[in-house]
Amino acid sequence: MGLEVLEALDSARTQWYHVTAIVIAGMGFFTDAYDLFCISTVSKLLGRLYYYDPTTGKPGKLPVSVNNLVTGTALVGTLTGQLVFGWLGDKLGRKKVYGVTLIIMVFCAICSGLSFGSTSKSVMTTLCFFRFWLGFGIGGDYPLSATIMSEYANKRTRGAFIAAVFAMQGVGIIFAGMVSMLLSAIFQSNFKAPTFLQNQVLSTQPQGDFLWRIVLMIGAIPAMLTYYWRMKMPETGRYTAIIEGNAKQAAADMARVLDIEIQAQQDKIAEFKAANDYSLTSDEFFRRHGRHLIGTMSTWFLLDIAFYSQNLTQKDIFPTMGLIAKDVNMNAINEVFQTSRAMFVIALLGTFPGYWFTVFFIEKIGRFKIQLIGFFMMSFFMFVIGVEYDYVKNHKNVFALLYGLTFFFANFGPNSTTFVLPAELFPTRVRSTCHALSAAAGKAGALVGAFGIQSLTVNNEVKSIRKAMLLLAVTNLIGFLCTFLVTETKGRSLEEISGEDGGDSEYTATPPDGRVSMTRHRSETETM
Repeated sequence: MGLEVLEALDSARTQWYHVTAIVIAGMGFFTDAYDLFCISTVSKLLGRLYYYDPTTGKPGKLPVSVNNLVTGTALVGTLTGQLVFGWLGDKLGRKKVYGVTLIIMVFCAICSGLSFGSTSKSVMTTLCFFRFWLGFGIGGDYPLSATIMSEYANKRTRGAFIAAVFAMQGVGIIFAGMVSMLLSAIFQSNFKAPTFLQNQVLSTQPQGDFLWRIVLMIGAIPAMLTYYWRMKMPETGRYTAIIEGNAKQAAADMARVLDIEIQAQQDKIAEFKAANDYSLTSDEFFRRHGRHLIGTMSTWFLLDIAFYSQNLTQKDIFPTMGLIAKDVNMNAINEVFQTSRAMFVIALLGTFPGYWFTVFFIEKIGRFKIQLIGFFMMSFFMFVIGVEYDYVKNHKNVFALLYGLTFFFANFGPNSTTFVLPAELFPTRVRSTCHALSAAAGKAGALVGAFGIQSLTVNNEVKSIRKAMLLLAVTNLIGFLCTFLVTETKGRSLEEISGEDGGDSEYTATPPDGRVSMTRHRSETETM
């Protein structure tokens, strides 16, 4: 029961508009990553500025609860935004709500930098309020960008295109470190100060209060630059044809942006819709797609415990490993510079290459195998760091190599594939919502990292950092096992994968004896 508009999209040659769509959707993820991770570069500065206690003889530090809230409230907002915009994307259309996410991100990024108050508590409360809503806008980008890219792409390069959109997250993380590093270098050269040991009070430059605000507000710029082009994108052909039932409009929209000729076939739309008219909460959905949804949610949840723990806690691990100076041997702005520089180098050499390895190899190796390899290698390297911590903490180069490899295999692995698979496994009617549920499960895992794992590392205690690494190693090993709940999607159309074309999707073929057939899954796994 194939529709020509869908077959034309699947077989269309790669064109300039595909590249344009990657950039438009990818800039959202660039902004997302910058906004979520730049807070790690300046959170220690916030502690020096607002929580200095002269009776301790130590630089000011955010209390554990405040530190967790400052870094974690955006993740709570992201989880909420994913669920809301994912549902709206299926109900109202992908395009209608796509621009709203950017407006929220621009407004709240600016307001985060304008968080004022007469007390440290009021400043942190205002900051957390706006970072929640910033995360809300960021959350909407996850299901919408993934769904839009999957529905535009042809089946030969769909995985690479979706992965390329997500790879912009790596660029955003690099820019978060680079912008903080460059700005702190400028401030450092213009506002010199002694180290904390030399002078406890003068070591915290008051100009640092401008530095962290500028770093946060810069996150609004890429979102502003992208808004116009998002509004020019037409609704995806799959949504217009299958959900709105307007094959003629879908054919016209796709012919306008892609160099393809499409027959509308309006007479087949009603038949196609009737064959796939079941809701997310129905028994039919659970029979067809329940196992896959459990798989995408569980693997993303477990991955983000490790991934966000790594990114949010590296500022605490770097001093312990000697990658940056001890806090008492730096002034406030120099601490931002050294932390940002270390994050930038780790991101450039470990995080960034992993994303693009996925882009280049996902259509050759496949999603399933890349995810298995990534989870296994992350578990292995974190286990080595945890078990041999006494050794690696005294050998900075060894630690940097092992720690960088965990980032590399996170991104040439489950951090990319958990984003790709939910955009491919589920039917058009609920694709955005299912991706949102999977992504929200991921952010629930990120909250475990922000409020749980980060509590182990915030005080720079060697025993606690060792414990955190071993916990993350076990988490990744469980993610490896949960990967077997999903399946390979390489080289097949979205309708073939989900069963919308009238065929059986994975785990839905029911033989005469009533048992669920696993033949198809096994054969595909064996060919990877």
